[in-house]
Amino acid sequence: MINKPAVVLLSGGQDSNTCLFWALQNFKEVAALNILYGQRHKIEAQAARKIAYIAGVDFQEIHADQIFKALGNSGLVEIDSDISSSHKTDPSLPASFVPGRNIMFLTIAAAWAYSRGVNDIVTGVCQTDYSGYPDCRDNTIKSVQVALSLGLDKDIIIHTPLMWMTKAETVKMAAAMPPDCWEALAYSHTCYEGQIPPCDNCPACQLRAKGFDEAGIIDPLVERIFMEGEYLNDWSNR
Repeated sequence: MINKPAVVLLSGGQDSNTCLFWALQNFKEVAALNILYGQRHKIEAQAARKIAYIAGVDFQEIHADQIFKALGNSGLVEIDSDISSSHKTDPSLPASFVPGRNIMFLTIAAAWAYSRGVNDIVTGVCQTDYSGYPDCRDNTIKSVQVALSLGLDKDIIIHTPLMWMTKAETVKMAAAMPPDCWEALAYSHTCYEGQIPPCDNCPACQLRAKGFDEAGIIDPLVERIFMEGEYLNDWSNR
């Protein structure tokens, strides 16, 4: 246990859910920050609220949607685009790539953490099993950490507990945590189309399904929806 507080970037997705509960095991106090950026799957923000509620942590939303909508250039913020195609600026990247998203998220998180006297930030980026986003890479995160530390004149530490894990390994990590992590994972949201039940066709859904399949564990989200018939609107305001 690190005797310091931490801020977790909580999107409401599978990886940030796991990182939140990792942080609860490793820091004396945890706050969750959700950044809205005009994503087509806005429903994940509701998932983030539910996860924070289950975890019992302070939760803050920051609206940055106008910034990202103005920048555009991503299938995640341009509703009519094909999320399964290639990026229109760089065909080597998926359409879901939002230029600079993680760099901006970490900058916002660091500024918010600074106001709370917090040095440690936790994020769920991953280089091993990622979607090809260059701002998920380890060298990007380390460079951002240096820039933020210099710019804030404070030792900012960015923790990436999933950086070198496959999706299957993150599933097993979550399963080995206290039960509330698994309970919260059942309310996490991954589908880029924002659908409940998930569409099962978008790259995010396929990557999540692949991780659970390789881990040999049933996804608690799938189990909750299809076994209990419970939909997001049933719990989002609880």
